[in-house]
Amino acid sequence: MSTVACTIVVLISGNGSNLQALIDASVSGGYTISAVISNKADAFGLERAANAGIPTLVIDHRQYPDRQSFDKRLIQEIDAFNPQLLVLAGFMRILSAEFVQHYAGRVLNIHPSLLPNYRGTHTHERVLEAGEKEHGVSVHFVTEELDGGPVILQAVVPVLPDDTRDILAARVARQEHVIYPKAVSWFASGRLHMLDNGVWLDDTRLTSHGIREYS
Repeated sequence: MSTVACTIVVLISGNGSNLQALIDASVSGGYTISAVISNKADAFGLERAANAGIPTLVIDHRQYPDRQSFDKRLIQEIDAFNPQLLVLAGFMRILSAEFVQHYAGRVLNIHPSLLPNYRGTHTHERVLEAGEKEHGVSVHFVTEELDGGPVILQAVVPVLPDDTRDILAARVARQEHVIYPKAVSWFASGRLHMLDNGVWLDDTRLTSHGIREYS
């Protein structure tokens, strides 16, 4: 069990509600957020970070001719903080293979579906259109396959008859703010790691959907 706080860098593109949950849980979670980096200057999450005294940086992807050159600059700035973990919290960019390989086993993402179902965007609408009875959110390690990295932890929520997209999204978001800090804390304490494209927690390999929690 680690006795030194794990250092993390968080990447965002927008409101930063998951960032706020990570900030609020950082002391008890055994990790320190060294920096918050956004590809959008108007991301409200930058204000959340500044209010918490966390250094911020904007790297506008539109200023780069291609994904590789943007990712190269992003790597340079991230590495300057020497983080042990990189956390994607609503970072709306597809990362290059070179980027993912550079941080292999050290990048977490959160996705609003029960992976491997409903990869990609507009998950809440798609779940409602399909008539699903359950929906949820997944925390996973990032690999080169979009939303395809091994799943660590999932929160399952019911889909109710009167749900709209916004009502369902809010129900899922409440669980996002619970499970993301939990997974980061597991990594920070040395309990969690990725090996052979699988997730290991306390020296036990998890199943394909990770640990599931129901609300």
